[in-house]
Amino acid sequence: MTNSPPRSLITRLGIPPTLAWGYLGLLLFMIGDGVESGYLSPYLIDRGVSESRVALLFTVYGIAAGLAAWLSGVLSDLWGPRRVMWTGLAIWAVFQLLFLTAAIPLAGYPLMMISYGLRGLGYPLFAYGFLVWIAGVAPRARLGTAMGWFWFAFTGGLPTLGSLVASGLIPRIGSYATLWAALALVAAGGLIALLLVRDDHGGRRPRAGDGPLATLVGSVTVLWRNPRVGVGSLVRVINTASQFGFFVIMPIHFTRTVGFSLTQWLHLLSAMFATNIFANLLFGVVGDRLGWRRTIAWFGGAGCTVSTLLLFYVPHVAGPNFPLALLVAAFYGATLAGYVPLSALVPTLEPKHQGQALAALNLGAGASTFVGPAVVAVFVGPLGVEGVIWIFAGMYAVSFLLAHFLQLPDEAGTARAAAADPGSATAAASAPA
Repeated sequence: MTNSPPRSLITRLGIPPTLAWGYLGLLLFMIGDGVESGYLSPYLIDRGVSESRVALLFTVYGIAAGLAAWLSGVLSDLWGPRRVMWTGLAIWAVFQLLFLTAAIPLAGYPLMMISYGLRGLGYPLFAYGFLVWIAGVAPRARLGTAMGWFWFAFTGGLPTLGSLVASGLIPRIGSYATLWAALALVAAGGLIALLLVRDDHGGRRPRAGDGPLATLVGSVTVLWRNPRVGVGSLVRVINTASQFGFFVIMPIHFTRTVGFSLTQWLHLLSAMFATNIFANLLFGVVGDRLGWRRTIAWFGGAGCTVSTLLLFYVPHVAGPNFPLALLVAAFYGATLAGYVPLSALVPTLEPKHQGQALAALNLGAGASTFVGPAVVAVFVGPLGVEGVIWIFAGMYAVSFLLAHFLQLPDEAGTARAAAADPGSATAAASAPA
């Protein structure tokens, strides 16, 4: 009886009670991972590493992170999420130590490439391993909310609170010592999650009959074996493609064409992602109440179609009007979160292979990091920024249509029953959206 009030509050918030410490651990882990996001590049350049080499270093890190994001679901099917999270924590800590004790002091670029590049495997294994754990524990009726809390913790740490911690520590202890503080935060978060979470699902393989090779291959073949998972992965590519494309063209457009200062642009960017953090949680709750598919289609697909156009045309017409630009930036950040229920919907489409389904979804997330910049690279020359904006808006409109194919198995069954018996209005009306 003494434990029921806090458990009841946690349950009302939509957090699986047995995983509550995991969310706190994830937040601390991602804060530590995000500490370097705003200053590591100039710090390395100041230490004599050329800009091209820093860019290559970050590219290798991104490739490793994308690979680990895909493998997190596969390995969770093989080992269970807890072991995957331990692996991610160990990789992050070991290679960060190598980076700090050898690569930076010796200014050895090959060692930086090895240590920092391989460290990129760490955070996706930890974070997305926990995502698979949530998918296996949270009740379906509150799965969207549980996923919303995951993204709240994930994006709250990286880059938002991580950059804030860095801005407070660097003036006091210096850039190098701040990287050690990041290691301490990651270690604290990882140990909180892995030692304090008591839940049997974390150590259980969801499907004991599949071997390693079958599971690895299955994480790719699920894209066409279950076409709805493939559609979900494609929608996930579209979700953040514009975001990564905008990182390439919008700073130049807003400062050189519209007339904002660089500081004002950075403030707009901060407002965009601060809004996104809270919208992640909001749309997780909305998805559970309104329907995952409906939320993705209308708030994600339709919402991003409109917000993408407004992000370009409002400053284009109004000029450097900061309050108006702030509103459309926040609106764009909020609509990006309309796709949050994908993390709940896609693994539910493949209940016997949830890890494989999430691996496919993470593959889509990784693909968006280069699809967006690729769209810019190919089309900004012939079409200009305005043409690129319309391409991204068109992609979101396509995702609006694709979302309607993401029917859950029970929805499809209900729809077939209603079609077979047109007089059964009750069956049709009871089908969830």
